[in-house]
Amino acid sequence: MRQVTIRKQVRLPVRLPDGRVATGRLFSFDGLADGREHVALALGDRADGPGTGPAGVPLVRLHSECLTGDVLGSRRCDCGPQLDDSLDRLETEGGYLLYLRQEGRGIGLYAKIDAYTLQDDGLDTFDANLALGYPEDARDYTVAAQMLRALGLDEIRLLSNNPDKTAQLTRLGIRVVEQVPMTVHLTPSNQGYLAAKAARSRRY
Repeated sequence: MRQVTIRKQVRLPVRLPDGRVATGRLFSFDGLADGREHVALALGDRADGPGTGPAGVPLVRLHSECLTGDVLGSRRCDCGPQLDDSLDRLETEGGYLLYLRQEGRGIGLYAKIDAYTLQDDGLDTFDANLALGYPEDARDYTVAAQMLRALGLDEIRLLSNNPDKTAQLTRLGIRVVEQVPMTVHLTPSNQGYLAAKAARSRRY
């Protein structure tokens, strides 16, 4: 795996879900395998930079970008509420959010919108991807492992309901000592989406 280094780091005031403002530290990277602009945000006791947090295994959330959920407040998924939960918990416990540019489980924003139209016609989120010629889940977490190593981390507590994240990180040499479950945010608009994830639980 190629050597990845921290490109820049900057302090960043972050608004938490309850309205409080926390000071985090935002990291960019050089040498990531896919060439995309992924970032890491350190919060709580980890916000002073790599290697400066308390002893113990840090909590880490890998969060795939979701413009519709994270920014626009879409209720077709639970990405926005999961991001809020992650920020709150990472600030409390100290840890890292890796914000990965993997819109639509890795197929891209426009393709995700195309998949939405097929979901409106009755396909679930996985079959819609397949109907468009994409994998059920196209995400590769090689860059996440690279980012973690650049931050000086080779073992983590992973904040996720997705066992595929744990499996991929483990194969990439990151030791996941615990997979910490997240709250499921069920709404009338996302119940089909969440039911599909539960029914096809190889990855979730």
